[in-house]
Amino acid sequence: MSHPYRDLPPAAFWRTAVSDINPLETTDLWTPRHDLKPDDQVVTFGSCFAQHISRALRRHGFSWLDCEPGADFVSEALRSRFNYGVFSARTGNIYSAKALLQWVQWSLGQATPPDEAWERKGRYYDPFRPAIEPDGFASAAEMLASRQQTLDAFARCIRESDVFVFTLGLTESWENIAGGYTYATCPGTNAGTFDPDSHVFRNYTCAEVQDHLEQALTLIRAENPKVRILLTVSPVPLTATAAGKHVVVSTTYSKSVLRAVAGAVSDAWDHVDYFPSYEIITAPSFRGMFYDPNMRTVAGRGVDFVMSHFMAGVSGTAPGTAPDVTEGAAKPAAPPPDRAPAGALDEPDDIKCEEQILEAFARH
Repeated sequence: MSHPYRDLPPAAFWRTAVSDINPLETTDLWTPRHDLKPDDQVVTFGSCFAQHISRALRRHGFSWLDCEPGADFVSEALRSRFNYGVFSARTGNIYSAKALLQWVQWSLGQATPPDEAWERKGRYYDPFRPAIEPDGFASAAEMLASRQQTLDAFARCIRESDVFVFTLGLTESWENIAGGYTYATCPGTNAGTFDPDSHVFRNYTCAEVQDHLEQALTLIRAENPKVRILLTVSPVPLTATAAGKHVVVSTTYSKSVLRAVAGAVSDAWDHVDYFPSYEIITAPSFRGMFYDPNMRTVAGRGVDFVMSHFMAGVSGTAPGTAPDVTEGAAKPAAPPPDRAPAGALDEPDDIKCEEQILEAFARH
């Protein structure tokens, strides 16, 4: 008897794709919609996990575009401390689709950014990238000038990139009631003053997230019609939630919304693709093996496993064997879950994650 399931490949069935194999031998998780060539200019933005993609691209010889690299005479360690080379412009983490929309609108002159500045102990911090200067700015004017430099760099990223990678991280956010704009973190945590009459908590719905994302992508494509979009969802759970629910429940809501939106947009827009970093880390078949003991941060072996699937997709090889396009060398196969891969521990754990500061405010 003929039916639609008769001739589906092994990857379409749970038994043949999951139950009957070693989870580290999982394949066919991603077939890219668009080719990625070594000379394509790729920009990366979003939540903390987006930083792993930029590092993998550079490590394998692809062209990651850094539009705000910092001074050449400054050491790499110092540039990293001041958040240069983390994303393609010095935006800091962009956790929500609404925050992405703000950056796009402000950088392209579609809206005017507010001149709000947060103060702490005589130093000034940018509400939209509060950790960008570890010790703050000397004045609000200096902060605004630095932000404008980043907005100019962000606009250049939009105009010059061939691939725009964005990692969705959160649905929860804090907004300015009068201005309607969203902050990078809750006012009063690392700087500024929380005012319940001025600041309101938002937990964006699926419809709101999709609207924010589609508005942002529409503006990006209008400015650069050739650019392709690659969406991912961060597998990192929430550090804390203000939604009045258990953090596990809030995390499930947030990631479900983001994954649904990323899937809907990539299915509907020909120039948008989705890479399943979220599924690769969180799928039940992997039994949580890719998380650190805190069950939140992704261990080095998990990052390597995700990136092996990413590089395998763009190079057309099996996961774990994606070639280095500069040297032609093959990557080793994925490691057992009790051992980090060679080289994973050699890379410093300096992923920038502004959301983690919320842990410092727990009463315990």
